[in-house]
Amino acid sequence: MIPYGRQDISEDDIAEVVAVLRSDWITQGPAIDRFEKSISDYVGSSHAIAVSNATAGLHIAAIALGLGPGDSLWTSPNTFVATSNAALYCGADIDFVDIDPDTYCISVAALQSKLEATAASGRKLPKIVTAVHFAGQSCDMRAIARLSEKYGFRIVEDASHAIGAEYLGGHVGNCMYSDICVFSFHPVKIITTGEGGVITTNDETLATRIAELRTHGVTRNPDRMESESDGLWYYEMVELGLNYRMTDMQAALGASQMARLDLFIARRRDLADRYAEKLFGLPVVLPRQSADGRSAFHLYPVQVPPDQRRAVFDKMRSVGIGVNVHYIPVYTHPVYRRLGFSAGYCPNAETYYLRALSLPMFSRMTEAEQDIVVGALARSFDQTSQRSVPAN
Repeated sequence: MIPYGRQDISEDDIAEVVAVLRSDWITQGPAIDRFEKSISDYVGSSHAIAVSNATAGLHIAAIALGLGPGDSLWTSPNTFVATSNAALYCGADIDFVDIDPDTYCISVAALQSKLEATAASGRKLPKIVTAVHFAGQSCDMRAIARLSEKYGFRIVEDASHAIGAEYLGGHVGNCMYSDICVFSFHPVKIITTGEGGVITTNDETLATRIAELRTHGVTRNPDRMESESDGLWYYEMVELGLNYRMTDMQAALGASQMARLDLFIARRRDLADRYAEKLFGLPVVLPRQSADGRSAFHLYPVQVPPDQRRAVFDKMRSVGIGVNVHYIPVYTHPVYRRLGFSAGYCPNAETYYLRALSLPMFSRMTEAEQDIVVGALARSFDQTSQRSVPAN
């Protein structure tokens, strides 16, 4: 079986985890600080806060930015449900902005049009816009930040796919054009901590609040307490928080993986270049790359003829190739249909979904495995189908 994604665990990674297991700390110890520093140093943010997973990160990011009943969060429908669920967890409204048909990320033109129409109608503008860096490619964050300045919303980057990605000369996660960025380290992601995530920000007040929210809203900082401390054991719960902490075992694995992140990214980019070469001439549309950045290639999504997608998917799976589809437009799921959304709401996202197919992409993938994938894909198509030149 060639999976669509697979973790890359080395003996050094294993040794780092074993060292934690033999230490005095297996949770909330020094490995957390080490991992957080490795992230902030790499992406260029002032703060990094490790959490139990990216879903937790998106949730407390929304809380920290004050999202609540009566507010709304706007995001892309081309994402996993966790992105939009963060709004529902806070009791807020959710809305979706269609995607750019070339990058599959949120369309700046569609966002601007929706903001203008909302403002003109007198309806309430979003409190947060969450930009999803789909497949590892950054959204046009500079343009989104300009709209934020005009319309007053806060910006969260869902960078679950994008550790190691670049945008306008910096790494995704530096928060140059956002308030908060959230990474995921699930096993199919570019680096892994088993489960886990990290939140980055340049705002010290937000960083302090996020760190407290992940630990029950508890602080041991006297400057944050409302009463005089009774002694070294004393702590106060300053707001209702959650238990969204990462363990030291996970953090040790993550810090070890960070040492190889650039190697992982370089390999993924090599594989993406090779896919582009090998797939030329097949009836597929290749993922376009923005001139403003460089993708981390968490995924390699192609588009195939919609009338053949199911057959191609089934044929590929039948020969042991773990293709996948990313993503079903979020608002078409039953929970969101019950909120009033229906088919046709974001036409570009729906058109993309009908054609989408994610090919295997992971750092340990060999050229021989990639050749097997390409060969199987070629054989999976109806040979009478019209062939087209893929987009670049």
